[in-house]
Amino acid sequence: MSKRMTPRNSSSVTEFILLGLSPQPALRLPLFFLFLGIYVLTVLGNLGLSTIIGLSASLHTPMYFFLFNLSILDLCYSCVFTPKMLNGFLSENIISYVGCMTQMFFFCSLVQSECCVLVSMAYDRYVAICSPLLYSVTMSPRVCSMLMLGSYVTGFSGAMAHTVSMLRLTFCDSRAIHHYLCEVLPLLQLSCSSTYVNELVFFIFVGGLIIASSVSIFISYALILSNILRIPSAEGRSKAFSTCGFHLTAVTLFFGSGAFAYLTTSSESVEQGQFASVFYTNVVPMLNPLIYSLRNKDVKLAINKMLKKVLL
Repeated sequence: MSKRMTPRNSSSVTEFILLGLSPQPALRLPLFFLFLGIYVLTVLGNLGLSTIIGLSASLHTPMYFFLFNLSILDLCYSCVFTPKMLNGFLSENIISYVGCMTQMFFFCSLVQSECCVLVSMAYDRYVAICSPLLYSVTMSPRVCSMLMLGSYVTGFSGAMAHTVSMLRLTFCDSRAIHHYLCEVLPLLQLSCSSTYVNELVFFIFVGGLIIASSVSIFISYALILSNILRIPSAEGRSKAFSTCGFHLTAVTLFFGSGAFAYLTTSSESVEQGQFASVFYTNVVPMLNPLIYSLRNKDVKLAINKMLKKVLL
């Protein structure tokens, strides 16, 4: 991917064209309505879940504190790129250079923060099941706040590193980004200067984060599983599996599609990664509220209480 050449007629790019998912005009309108529906469900679902958690005193626990932040992150990073993506289905999707760098910064920051939040949620479940008597002490409000602060700082630091290293690149005549948003890899394909530093930053922050997060979650759930299997009652095992099952489903969907989309270097892989990107950027934020609330008795009870207060 690294480029050493510098063209004779290098020009300063002031805007990019986001080519989107499909160049076929016949598919643009159906795709517009499809992603509009996904976006509406994402906003309503995550806004609704975060509101319920915020207003229900019974849900003011560490597990739901992390879930509240996860919903906010899903809501925010969907709003960072989806309106521009929808516009691209109806007209030529032009984005300014500054707008592109800004979109990339916020998207990288929010997505990398979400990786860390998912790790914190796995640790929370580990403590709840493996050390229940020490749960209130281990997962104190201060610890939860520090975990969330660390998540946001990690996301901000990674996004800042990507953005600063991207700003040093020279973009020449080609302005067409083969993607529906300004992501790191598609932008590197357009550079006519060396991308060695960018690749190094990408490997450290993205590759390192995905590997560290995946290993941390795997270890947490390996320990959780070993403890669940030692629970004597079938009812206790079922409850523990149910509690962890929702989070494990969300983690698998997010990291599975995210790893495929991010850990690629070739041009062909980047194009294939667009479809994996759709899954973790559009589909997963829509599914998360359903995954965590569909069979969650605490959330259902909180919704019923809120409805009774509103209706009575």
